[in-house]
Amino acid sequence: METITLIGAILGGLGLFLLAIGMMTDGLKLAAGTSLRRLLSESSRTPLRGIFSGCFMTAVVQSSSAVTVASIGFVNAGLISMRQALGIVYGANIGTTMTGWLVALLGFKFDIQAFALPMVGVGMILKMVKQKGKLASFGLALVGFGLFFIGIDVLKNAFEGLVQTFNISELSADGLSGIFTFLLVGIVMTMLTQSSSASIALTITAASSGMVGIYAAGAMVIGANIGTTSTAMLAAIGATPNAKRVAAAQVIFNTTTALVALVIMPVIFYLIEAFTHFFNITADIAISLAIFHSIFNVLGVLLVYPHNDRLARFLEGKFHARQEKDSRPQFLDNTIAQTPVLAVNALLLENLALSDKVMTLYSKSIQPSSSKAFDFENEVKIIKILSAEVSKFIANVGSSEMSEDTTADLATLLRIEQYFLSCTLSIERIDYQFEKRDKFSSYPLEQEITQYLTTVSTFMQSSRSMEFGTLDLLQEQLSELHSEHDRLKAKLLLEGTRSQISITQMSESIDCLSEVFRLAQEWHKGQVRIKTLQGKLDFKDSPVPEVVADD
Repeated sequence: METITLIGAILGGLGLFLLAIGMMTDGLKLAAGTSLRRLLSESSRTPLRGIFSGCFMTAVVQSSSAVTVASIGFVNAGLISMRQALGIVYGANIGTTMTGWLVALLGFKFDIQAFALPMVGVGMILKMVKQKGKLASFGLALVGFGLFFIGIDVLKNAFEGLVQTFNISELSADGLSGIFTFLLVGIVMTMLTQSSSASIALTITAASSGMVGIYAAGAMVIGANIGTTSTAMLAAIGATPNAKRVAAAQVIFNTTTALVALVIMPVIFYLIEAFTHFFNITADIAISLAIFHSIFNVLGVLLVYPHNDRLARFLEGKFHARQEKDSRPQFLDNTIAQTPVLAVNALLLENLALSDKVMTLYSKSIQPSSSKAFDFENEVKIIKILSAEVSKFIANVGSSEMSEDTTADLATLLRIEQYFLSCTLSIERIDYQFEKRDKFSSYPLEQEITQYLTTVSTFMQSSRSMEFGTLDLLQEQLSELHSEHDRLKAKLLLEGTRSQISITQMSESIDCLSEVFRLAQEWHKGQVRIKTLQGKLDFKDSPVPEVVADD
């Protein structure tokens, strides 16, 4: 019966602690509101600033997992870059050591009931007075702080009872096998509770009660650092490649830090004992563990930080999604940007590749819905990302000294890229308009509209393969498309006037045809300029790829 009571007390104390951590985290995040997001993005512009901001935020919300998962979410949403998030991850590991210090300095030194219960009471009053808003959120956090210390007190008493019941000598960490056993205990405990703070509080209270020795407790603290990576790994499931890289960075960083800490653990504890003895400071086991936790996490940051760029480059080579691979420029390179003449040639090739993607997108998008076998939205995103990369590269080249001719060529290439981006936006609208419009019961009229869309696709393919000397033919084909557009528009207006089709049907079809012709115009402008530039540079590119419909 006594054993059941003790287990119940440990579970209850742990439950109170986890509840407290959750309330503190949620309350402080809500109280901060958009400030937390702003702090994350603005304070992580450099890795060093990211370390400080990650440390500060984790110390405030008392959850490295919450800060790491939040940074993964912001990377996932594109609010901060993967490299910015790395600094936050490093800092979060330092910030989480605040839990150990709270337990060590306050958990055993004061009458917990004297200040923890009033915190719970005041917090609930604030929560009741103001049901919503920052004041209510602050009240929730205050209740969390109170329960945090009450949970520690319950755990402390439970472990003291456990010490009297069991033989402590059997739990000592003898040799490497003992150390690795307690390391595994720390990992599993953190994975089960999904909170390294909870594991560290459990470890310090157990060590302070004489339940485990200092080396065993040190191994458990190291294990908690490894176990906390499970939260980030769970958050990265189904996330963007960059978010997965952030999660992988935390695993690499925490595991590396843990291995180093394991190797030098006796040295660190020896230095702590020597330091406290030299300055005649009384440091109990709880304080020693808090110092140990802080030292090895700070040491981990000092070891990894100089290699941050190398780690970032390594991670950038991993977790490539198809969209990320396809949206990566084929011909653009930072080394080429230093030589404007070579950059013009590379940009011309990249724009041709971009035009091929646009042409293929349109050809596939006008297929009947039943035969579409590609992710339209994903393909559009790829083109937009690639287009942005071309613009960024041109701006980068523009910072170098160059001739007037090269400057003019770059301006032309930027304009060409914008034409193809406009074509992509038109295809987006066409896909939406053509799918949502009410189809005609009159088969010949519906067939004529569908045929016009197909004719524009043929125009795009034929114009792509034309030589510079055939621009007159290209203009002639565009004029024919214009005439056909006007003929179909007049026919739709006539059918609408005669009430053969509804006004809605007429209006939607005219809008769709207008957008298709606008696409043809933008495509024509892009092709004219790209062929003019090819003629000027005497540039030959590979033949246009054949557009093959998906099965």
